[in-house]
Amino acid sequence: MEVEHQAVFAEKTELADYKADAIEAENVEHTMTVLQAVRAYPMASFWAFVISCTIIMESYDVFLMGNFVALDAFRRKYGVLDQATGKWVIVTQWQSALQVSGQLGALIGVFLAGPLTSRIGYRWATLTGLMLLNVFIFSFYFAKSLPVIFVAQLLEGLPWGIFIANAPAYCSEIVPIKLRAPATQMLQMFWAIGSIIVGAVTYRYNGVKDERAYKIPIALQWMFPTPLAILIFCAPESPWWLVRKGRHEQAARSVERLGRKSQVNAAESVAMMRRVIELEQSVKQPSHLELFKGTDLRRTLIVCGVYAAQNLTGNLIANQAVYFFQQAGIGDSFAFALGLITSALQMIFVMLSWILTSYYGRRSIYLWGSAANCILLFALGIAASVGKSNAASLAQASLGLIVSVLFTLGPAPASWVIIGETSAIRLRPLTTGMGRATYYIIEIPCIFLASYMLNPTGGNLGGKCGYVWGGTALFCLIVAYFGLPEMKGRSYREIDIMFRRHIPARQWKRTEININDDE
Repeated sequence: MEVEHQAVFAEKTELADYKADAIEAENVEHTMTVLQAVRAYPMASFWAFVISCTIIMESYDVFLMGNFVALDAFRRKYGVLDQATGKWVIVTQWQSALQVSGQLGALIGVFLAGPLTSRIGYRWATLTGLMLLNVFIFSFYFAKSLPVIFVAQLLEGLPWGIFIANAPAYCSEIVPIKLRAPATQMLQMFWAIGSIIVGAVTYRYNGVKDERAYKIPIALQWMFPTPLAILIFCAPESPWWLVRKGRHEQAARSVERLGRKSQVNAAESVAMMRRVIELEQSVKQPSHLELFKGTDLRRTLIVCGVYAAQNLTGNLIANQAVYFFQQAGIGDSFAFALGLITSALQMIFVMLSWILTSYYGRRSIYLWGSAANCILLFALGIAASVGKSNAASLAQASLGLIVSVLFTLGPAPASWVIIGETSAIRLRPLTTGMGRATYYIIEIPCIFLASYMLNPTGGNLGGKCGYVWGGTALFCLIVAYFGLPEMKGRSYREIDIMFRRHIPARQWKRTEININDDE
């Protein structure tokens, strides 16, 4: 009996000790400035940068297929002659099928990512995806017909799903509170970098009339996976994942690799992680069913809603920018040049968004950016309705460019931060996977709709598609206003507690959580 009392006393003493350390670590993170956080965790910033590079590959291929349907050599090889215009075009059904094939594979990949990552960790899951991608690029490069290209893209999508589910979760877990926004927003920057590389390559080969025009851009995909695999093999595992697995000593070593030993107390950081994870403690293995129970349902809906909205607030115009410019009446060479300019401006605006979301909050930037995009989309529809003229074409192209660029200043980068912060630590790989799956489920029919609206053999709406996307953007804005909380400056413990207390979204900014609270 006395032994039992001693064991209970020892357990309570240990609990009190690590809770004190946890409080100290959380206070340190709250009082850090952005620059102090960078100095204290330089390697965390570096490894977030490295893992974000995996997003280049999905971005590259998504924009590649969008540019291929506008590439003359590709259209002549795989398209049909449009008698009305005298131009070669990819028929609407195949144009849509090619653009959704990778997304179908990624949809499967994100469902594989959650259980795989929960079991083997972020590092090994990402390495598995990179090695598979090296193999699947062969099938795309040697494809001789549209059905084979479709299958090759579907296979390539499998590892994309792993990358896109894991990258925001890993980035948000390895950096302190003040760096969560810029670390996760790097994902949008690398999405823009992928489109810049595609834009530059396709602009260079736009005038080439043989198969080199599309074979070389396909082959360039091989420059990413192997160098990234070498770097990620050397990366530390997420300390949060290690604590979830009860491997506290390894988690402490991981924290030491992420920060400067002179400025970071690894034991206190691990204690903070233990405190949060014990708030979410469950004896069961994480499962997809848990995402739809209790307070986790609200968190899942926010992640899924933010992901879905990316396809409904102008993103598809950005993904098909060159083709959109062509259908707005811009010449081929100028359309490819505008596409490249759009991508470059997107990267610059993502960098500006780091400042905005770090100092002004996620909810504010998301709502104001969505409202501006909504207005511009309706303006695009109006510009396309005033008749055909050179001025109307230039107005549509300008508005299309502004919509694509402004999307990367507000809703897009803020989305990545929200996605990384909202989910419970224990369920994070599953939640980000489910959210991205929602993205693909919404994106696939939207791609068919977008292709139909723009294609001369389909709806041939051109800029009038702005009315459709403006309507969906308005709906997303209203839902976000009532459902999206402000999580700027909140620790994961505070976020857990606020969800458990069912605090309405518009009251989060004014709510105070005591540092000693665990419920």
